[in-house]
Amino acid sequence: MCLGVPGQIVQIDNAEDCLATVDICGVRRQINIICIVDEQHPAESCVGDWVLVHVGFAMSRIDAAEAERTLQLLSELGEAQAELEAMRRSAVT
Repeated sequence: MCLGVPGQIVQIDNAEDCLATVDICGVRRQINIICIVDEQHPAESCVGDWVLVHVGFAMSRIDAAEAERTLQLLSELGEAQAELEAMRRSAVT
């Protein structure tokens, strides 16, 4: 299973090499944006774009509403996982 995590491009680090910095829930990291740039949407115009990030690559652009929905879902999944772990720790064996 592959999971793309929404992030927002906050700066272009190297347009020639298609490297940018993305913010994912307050964590910034450098990613490759080669999969989302073309003649109509060059690297320099990507600042502010929401993208799905997978293994260090921006795989596709998404709109802000989709990014928000996905981040909310991921948050809920994390909360559910924490509850399951707590139940497992307190289970009588």
